[in-house]
Amino acid sequence: MRPIPWSYVMDWRCNACGLCCREFEVVLSVEEWATIAKRFGVRYTRMDGGKFYLRKTLDGSCVFLYNLGSVALCGLQDMKPLACKLWPFKVLKWPKYGSASKAQYVYMGRLFYVYVDPHCPQVVLGRPTEHLAHQVIPEVIELSLGLRVEQEKSTASLPAIHPLYIEARRRMKGRILC
Repeated sequence: MRPIPWSYVMDWRCNACGLCCREFEVVLSVEEWATIAKRFGVRYTRMDGGKFYLRKTLDGSCVFLYNLGSVALCGLQDMKPLACKLWPFKVLKWPKYGSASKAQYVYMGRLFYVYVDPHCPQVVLGRPTEHLAHQVIPEVIELSLGLRVEQEKSTASLPAIHPLYIEARRRMKGRILC
């Protein structure tokens, strides 16, 4: 599905369903790749066409995805790649997916074009809520610009000291890679 302008979205809140971790390839920056490779080893990543990616398991899920009950957790929470932090949002400097006037968002005096991947089951179409327009979108823009590292409104993350996160990291050992 083609991304849609943010202004077509009523609201979005991550519910940790894990769809993004199962359905999409995660492109890594060189810095992200180096950090992950240093901590876990290069076998948790792959290179294709000059780009680095997170490796997938045999079932197609990200190697760092852990399902604990009905919650999907990221084993990279403390070093989650930018692509993962931004999904289902795309912050661009030009209207790549069309509908420029509907995708525009002015933040700190700069013009951005923000799109949302409607494949995410938590995307609710309609007139944007205050939550989306004034909390989620600014946070996503700040993340994309490197002005912010921690997520509050654009994730369903658990802190690194949370028991589910600790359990997810423990289970990381022995994962089967493709």
